[in-house]
Amino acid sequence: MTATLSADGFPEAQVRYRARAGAAGVFPELKTYGSSMLGALPADHDPDDLLERARIVPPVFMPQRLAKLIDLAREPLYTDVALDTRVGGFASRLPLYVSAFGSTQVASHDLGEAAGRQAGQLGIPMVIGENVVPVNGFRSAADAAASPLIGRIAAYTAAADDEHGGVVVQQSTEDADAEVWNLVYSDPVSAPLLATGRLAFELKVGQGAKPGLGGLTVLGRDAGDRVAGQYAMDTVFGDDSESVLRVSSPGTFTEEILRQQIRLMRNNFPRAKVWVKLHPGRDVAQAAATAWAAGADSVTVDGAEGGTAWAPTAFLSQVGLPLGECLTRIGRTDHCLLASGRIWEGGRAAKALALGARAVGLGRAALLAVDEDTEAGLVRLVESIALELRLLISAVGKYDVAALDAEDVLLPTYTRTG
Repeated sequence: MTATLSADGFPEAQVRYRARAGAAGVFPELKTYGSSMLGALPADHDPDDLLERARIVPPVFMPQRLAKLIDLAREPLYTDVALDTRVGGFASRLPLYVSAFGSTQVASHDLGEAAGRQAGQLGIPMVIGENVVPVNGFRSAADAAASPLIGRIAAYTAAADDEHGGVVVQQSTEDADAEVWNLVYSDPVSAPLLATGRLAFELKVGQGAKPGLGGLTVLGRDAGDRVAGQYAMDTVFGDDSESVLRVSSPGTFTEEILRQQIRLMRNNFPRAKVWVKLHPGRDVAQAAATAWAAGADSVTVDGAEGGTAWAPTAFLSQVGLPLGECLTRIGRTDHCLLASGRIWEGGRAAKALALGARAVGLGRAALLAVDEDTEAGLVRLVESIALELRLLISAVGKYDVAALDAEDVLLPTYTRTG
């Protein structure tokens, strides 16, 4: 256990417990069995979090359970629930993916590779965030040592089979200047992924932690000087401080710009899937529809609860739509919608899936899990979420994750959904 990260305001202790206990972490500690009476737990502390206040509501009459009973010739159990799905053009063993960590310092070389290795083992997609190459380089000068980006791809590919999951590489304005997608597309490390249709590029329009802003990272003076030609620098911590704020451009988008960007991606990288990541803007439904109409294989909406890196505190508490509001504005669709934002357990994941997401992303939870155990922490966390999903989907009388529907969730009556 390395235990070097912290996550204030996030259920860090529960995530670390699951990273150690695995599926058993779904239940109260075993030592309390027979001596404690358990009832309803209070809602989460955030009264505006739609997903926390929503409830999963099983029906009394369950025709899909009857259909499954007839198919199996026995009463179905939660173990009969199928969780495999297609995520952004990839076959995935579970409706989960590892969200982007970007160039943030907490996603160190070792943790990033550990997350990649375990995601590959699990057969779920992994997204590599923006600004990794401009900050850390693509390969060493001697072409012998891998950069964090190459290392994550290689670790993922070595652990994965040839059928499940996939790697998604983000690109932002500074990444485009560094031609990140061109480098990845032509590099030998990507050849196995391209050969099996498991490489995607994600156009980053925004992120939940900083809607409307680009990436912000704290660098030392020397590191800041090295990348000053690619990024703006702000001496917000004082002219005498050894730390500077590295500022990324958020990029400028209109409907037409987004359409043209997606068309260029499809033309320039025909063997890669096209993903688009949106921040939780008030026009998120319109933006998602525009991306799908232009040919995007997947759209990710990053709720205001998301984020693994550096952000102004005002943005963390006051800017952007909560994930639940984003999902209700977009609604259920036949297109692939992915959702991220404070996902760490099966209940929140199931609600997001019922409200229209095809899969949900693990960001802070994934980092905390691999920080707890670099060998199997993420695997155990995912095992616990998978068990909860099977229990909850079975409880509403359904036996495939794709069968979840908005009818399975009771939303707070005061919440505006349009």
